[in-house]
Amino acid sequence: MGFCGFNTAVIETCKVSFHVLFPHDLMHCPNISPPRCYVDDKVSKVAWLNRSNIIFAGEDKWSLDPRVDLVTKGQLEYSLRIQKVDVYDEGPYTCSIQTKQQSKTSQVYLIVQVPANIYRVSEDITVNEGSNVTLSCLANGRPDPSITWRLLNPSAETLEVGEYLEIYGIMRTQAGRYECKASNDVATPDVKYVNVVVNYPPFIKLAKSSETQMGRLGVLQCDATAVPKPEFEWYRDDKRLSNMQGITIQIVGTRTLLLVANVTEDDYGNYTCVATNRLGRHNANLIFMVCVSGTYRRPGMVYWSHCESKHDQLIPLSVPNFVGS
Repeated sequence: MGFCGFNTAVIETCKVSFHVLFPHDLMHCPNISPPRCYVDDKVSKVAWLNRSNIIFAGEDKWSLDPRVDLVTKGQLEYSLRIQKVDVYDEGPYTCSIQTKQQSKTSQVYLIVQVPANIYRVSEDITVNEGSNVTLSCLANGRPDPSITWRLLNPSAETLEVGEYLEIYGIMRTQAGRYECKASNDVATPDVKYVNVVVNYPPFIKLAKSSETQMGRLGVLQCDATAVPKPEFEWYRDDKRLSNMQGITIQIVGTRTLLLVANVTEDDYGNYTCVATNRLGRHNANLIFMVCVSGTYRRPGMVYWSHCESKHDQLIPLSVPNFVGS
């Protein structure tokens, strides 16, 4: 009976598998871990070789590699063990036996598999809307890993397969966290992320005018979207407004409020909300209507509808004007 095979330890991120090529009449491998392989008592000489280099001749170790040793049990087992397997250990290993009648050899081919590892990925970036963007994700492993990209939005569909993700004329809806995944079915995929911020000019998405009774609090409101976050200004006709007696300007994130305390007839008129950032500006016109003597007054006209019983309310009214950078 001749040599059968050997196994190796899995160290750190390495996983090892074998392709074993033996004549059927030389094989004897009990299905246990680690596998035990045997030679019979008619064998007079035995040796392990890696390619043409002798590793062991009998029990004499020729290799200087401290990771390599013999696994023996009595006189019948002659197995080779390699600890902390490295990719450089890959290749053919031969067990050569000599009997009185003839010499025989059996070979194992060691294949070393390495999990996918992303060793370089694009840094987080900030770009202007309309720019072309290239994201890179470089990985290695054995076998070569497959790389996929996803934008982690609600759908999170796969965008591209490959090391590079090209985005032409990027839009604000394409901002977010991008996932790069490298996998080769050896172990859990390696995953890295790239955050992409897309700058764009302000857009006032909501403007609310006010219908307010005399003596009550009047409120004008503007909501804008922009990256970077917009700055706000308020105007009445051509005069810029600021916090003063009776007027308070509030800015919370991308929303601004103009508060008019104790409304009088003098407060009705046209107001303008302006949102700006370094990419452009956007403005919307709003109308402040005041209930005077049972009717609503606004510039140039008087509403016939009665307002004594009306509560303060906000009604949608937006006349947007846009100026880009």
